[in-house]
Amino acid sequence: MARRRGWGGSPPGDDDEASRRIVAAAVDLIGRTGSAISIADVAESLGVIRQTVYRYYPSADALMRAAAIASVAGFLDRLTEQVRGLEDPVEAMTEGVVYTLAEVRRTPHLGLLLSSSYSNVHPDGMTSHEARAFGMTMIRRFDVDWGRHGYDDAALHELVEYVLRTMQSFFVSPGDPPRSDDDLRRYLRRWMGAAIVAQKAVR
Repeated sequence: MARRRGWGGSPPGDDDEASRRIVAAAVDLIGRTGSAISIADVAESLGVIRQTVYRYYPSADALMRAAAIASVAGFLDRLTEQVRGLEDPVEAMTEGVVYTLAEVRRTPHLGLLLSSSYSNVHPDGMTSHEARAFGMTMIRRFDVDWGRHGYDDAALHELVEYVLRTMQSFFVSPGDPPRSDDDLRRYLRRWMGAAIVAQKAVR
């Protein structure tokens, strides 16, 4: 049971509620700051001591991961709606990448999830097991018959890695000025699209 102290004068009723409120506070802080946050930041926002937060999340990495995952379900639902009806793999992946890049600008938690290792963000995080699993979840929601286009499970995993690396380049260097969404679509259809359709030729 959560200790009855702090919490803005309204302590949680049990540990599950305490955990949810801690994650919600982290999500709110990340959304406002656009960057990784500390255990101390979350504790202060809740009016509790750091040890209270540590009781539920042993590190800032663990808390940031929970905050990112809490944002994923809603994002995947919105992405699914965005690409609904797109059966061509190039069109679906192009729209998925454009939407994801735009959503990361609006929802920093997703960028933190894809970057992985939140207390020490590094480029390899884009191809971490967590990021690749997230990518696989994304493309399996598409209305694309991947098998018909030459993709088995191994090829899909490689496609996800390729697309994550492509998105990484836009995270690191969006351009000056950044491409508009329409310009980005044209660019991705031409270059990423060629890589996607090449799978049929190597079967």
